[in-house]
Amino acid sequence: MPESPYPMLSVEEALRIVLEHTPVLAPVRVPLMRALGRVLAEPLQAAEPMPPFPAAGKDGYAVVADDASTVRRVIGEQYAGYVADLRVTPGTAVRITTGAPLPPGADAVIMVELATEQDGWVTLPGKVAPGRDVRPVGEDIAAGQEVLAVGTALGPAELGLAATVGVTELSVYPAPKVAILSTGDELVEPGAPLRPGQIRDSNRFSLAAAVQAAGGEPLDLGVAGDRPGELERKVADGLAQADVLLTSGAVSMGQLDLLKPLLESWGTVHVGRVRMKPGKPLTFATVRDKPVFALPGFPVSSLATFELFARPALLKMQGHRRLLRPRVQVRLAHAIRHDPERTEYQRAVVVWREGGLWATTTGSQASSRLLSMVGANAFLILPAGEGDRAQGEAVEAMLIGEILNEP
Repeated sequence: MPESPYPMLSVEEALRIVLEHTPVLAPVRVPLMRALGRVLAEPLQAAEPMPPFPAAGKDGYAVVADDASTVRRVIGEQYAGYVADLRVTPGTAVRITTGAPLPPGADAVIMVELATEQDGWVTLPGKVAPGRDVRPVGEDIAAGQEVLAVGTALGPAELGLAATVGVTELSVYPAPKVAILSTGDELVEPGAPLRPGQIRDSNRFSLAAAVQAAGGEPLDLGVAGDRPGELERKVADGLAQADVLLTSGAVSMGQLDLLKPLLESWGTVHVGRVRMKPGKPLTFATVRDKPVFALPGFPVSSLATFELFARPALLKMQGHRRLLRPRVQVRLAHAIRHDPERTEYQRAVVVWREGGLWATTTGSQASSRLLSMVGANAFLILPAGEGDRAQGEAVEAMLIGEILNEP
């Protein structure tokens, strides 16, 4: 087996290189209803104050605060959505609903629970503090205030806020189009019968789902066989249609591992090997300034390298500021083995138990065993240069899913 010409990089150095060569996509304008999950590309300012008028904060009666009268004549009603032709003076009150504009003359609201109305007169507790249960102009938002900054991820509250200030469309970073290609003569579609030497392709489906979960739009290129002409056509097709190309397989050191030479001839290979397990053969290149992630063929290696390298790159392309998964300290529910030659990412389930976070691995950690990813909500990070870990020992974990309380 020939020696690889590519240096063995640490995970941290490889990720730095990936992000350095990953562009942010040019912003586009989209209507509010299509902006969920996107990232704001321009600051959003309020043109008007909110509320734009003094408004009732409770259902009740609009009154003159300094009026000592305990019984006042009800001269009308003020509901939200219109302005009644009413003026409040000492000895009078106006029935008012939450959010309705305060009538002229009134400077306080007495909530309905403190009042008794009968035959057009209302008994109230007397004087109240000016401004009581009144929302002044601009209490929520001042005119000219920046309400959403560049880089804000747009969720339900953010989109509601945009509608509040009168915006109908927003400038956002678009979803990257990601072409996905599996390689290998041994691969067949999930519904096909297996012939000798064949396996069903799972990587395209796992990666397409991972791309969608990261905010991207997957484009299925199918499977390319181990023939130079076919592989070149598929790769060229993906680069022509998408912002990013994701492939799996054909990046090790075998005679049919043709992707690295192809990427070298068409562009620049920036990362050829990473000191990690699983995922050592990860390759990252740029071709015509487009990122190409050539992921290993084993299913777990493919998903693990996507999580560690491709996902942060896709987030950067969409304008996100937080690119990396959260990390926490966990305690091991059992002892685990670790080869200190490479940094290892063992799949695990982390739960909250006995006042802390505890981790249990998902069984065999073989790179081919996709079951080890099923149900996992964390990667246990076992650094190079360190060996086995004992039960109860604390280790760092990268969270890839929700933490639950132990049942």
